[in-house]
Amino acid sequence: QAADWSPEKGQLTFYLSTKEGGDLGTFTFVRVDTQHGPIEVAVAFTADGAVRQVIVTKVTVETKLWVLEALRAGLAEQYAGLRPGSAARGEAAMKSKVGALPCYMAGEVDKAVNRALAAYHLFYRPSA
Repeated sequence: QAADWSPEKGQLTFYLSTKEGGDLGTFTFVRVDTQHGPIEVAVAFTADGAVRQVIVTKVTVETKLWVLEALRAGLAEQYAGLRPGSAARGEAAMKSKVGALPCYMAGEVDKAVNRALAAYHLFYRPSA
C-alpha cells in the first residue's frame, strides 16, 4: 500500500549482483499498466540502497516514441541516487523539455521507480 500497488501475481523478485563474494547491488523489474498499454522498468540499486540506474525495458508500439523522447531528454538520469523514502520526480523534470505525451510517460516511469523504492524498503533483505 505504500505505493498503491502490489506485485504482479503477488510475487516480487530481486536479482542480486555479486563479485568475488561481495554484493554489488540488486535490481528488480516493475510493470505499470497505463491507458496506452503496459511498460516495464528495471530499477538497479547500489549495495547501500540508492538507485544506480533505471532502464525502460518494455513499451508498446504506441508509447515507444513518447518514451524515447523522454529518455533522450534525460529522464533516466533523474533517478540516480534516489533512496527509499524519497519520491521520483522525472515527470516534473521533463515538463519544460518534452511534449505532453512523453511527459505523461515520464510520470508512468515515476510510478515504476516509486514502486521499486517502496518494494526495496519494505521487502529486500540483504544476505548476511
